[in-house]
Formats: sequence, C-alpha cells, structure tokens
Amino acid sequence: MDSTATASLASLWDEVSGTQPDPDLWVVIATLGAALAVVIPHSLWRISRNAITIAHEGGHGLVALLTGRTLTGIRLHSDTSGLTVSRGKPHGIGMILTAAAGYTAPPLLGLGGASLLGSGRITLLLWLATALLLTMLVMIRNAYGALTMIVTGGLFVLVSWLAGPQVQAAFAYAVVWFLLIGGVRPAFELQAKRARGGAGDSDADQLSRLTHVPAGLWFFLFHAVSLCSLIGGGRWLLEM
Repeated sequence: MDSTATASLASLWDEVSGTQPDPDLWVVIATLGAALAVVIPHSLWRISRNAITIAHEGGHGLVALLTGRTLTGIRLHSDTSGLTVSRGKPHGIGMILTAAAGYTAPPLLGLGGASLLGSGRITLLLWLATALLLTMLVMIRNAYGALTMIVTGGLFVLVSWLAGPQVQAAFAYAVVWFLLIGGVRPAFELQAKRARGGAGDSDADQLSRLTHVPAGLWFFLFHAVSLCSLIGGGRWLLEM
C-alpha cells in the first residue's frame, strides 16, 4: 500500500515538474491578441482589472509575510480597488518592501510565468498559480473578494485538472500575457489620477512618506519594472 502511494506521488510529481511541448506559434500570437483585447478597451479593462488587483494585493500580502509582518486580511472591491492589512512596525524595510510589492507584483509574476513557459513547464505554472490563489482565498475578508477568488481559483482548478494539454497551454500563455500587459497600465492610471488631484494615499505616496523619496521616483520604479518585465517576458514567450 505504501509503495503504491509512493509510486503515485512520484508519478504526480514527475507530471507536475516535467516539461510539456511548446504550443504552436499561432497559439502564442492568438493569446497575445486576446490579452491585448481585454486590457486596451476601457469597457473590458474595468472587468479584467479585477485579476490584476488579485495579483497586486497578493503581492502586498506575500511580501508582508516574507518580511515577518502579520497578515490580517485582504479585501477586493467591485471597483477593482483592494486593501491588504498587515501588522508590524509602521516603518522600516519590511513596510517599504510590502508597500512596493503591489504595483510590481503583476508584471513580476508575469515574468516568472514567462520563464516557466519558456522552459516548457506549463503544468507547474498552472499548479503554482492554483496553490497561490487558494492560499490567498483564506485571507480574503469580504464577500465580493471571496466570490472573485472562488471564480478565479475555480477556473484554474478546472483547467489544471480537466482540460487537455493544448487548452492548458493556451490558457497558461493567455494568463501570462495578461499579467505582463495588464501590469503596465495601473501605474499610468494612478499617475494620471494623482495629476488630477486624486489618490492622495496611493502606494507611491506611502512609499514617499516611508523613505523620503519623491513619489515620482517610485512611479519610475513601477514603470521600469512593468515595462522591463513585458519586454523580457515577451521575448521568452515568443522564442519557440
């Protein structure tokens, strides 16, 4: 019995950690087009931006934990805003890294995903994403956020367990393209909102107060990370 279970676990690990064939180039291009189609039009972006908010708030939460802070909860709102609350020192490197993680998380996740896809690890990417979403669900503290996480996580579970290799590949590439492209837009939107006198307590403003570095330099960092991730990740995805 034990040997059978061990063999099954070993087989499952081999499946998850192994490599899968690259999709055809037309699939990569089609998923790029699909990502652009849900990021560029404002009407669709208002809906799809919820997924970027998940990555944004998840970035805050993950870095808070990694820096020794106590994560108390995450909220996702229907206007695509979010809030991550953690306890710990209100200053210092842990707080700075936690605040900086939001706008940099989606493009960096996209870059990491592109690296996995570039090495043929489609299944591993899907399983890691599913695990992260299910873990984040535990920390959600409002109904809309829980519904959003259940729908998103459920989609990943269905694709990971029930879809065929070609569908899994197309889905994985679409998700990574979306993170890379969708990760660019929020910082520009926030900067435009601040120019109109809004968003006075944005991540950039919090970082400015924490570090005494002008908010404009933090925006430069957000833009640099997102654009470099898009360029680097895009190259990995297009190298067949």
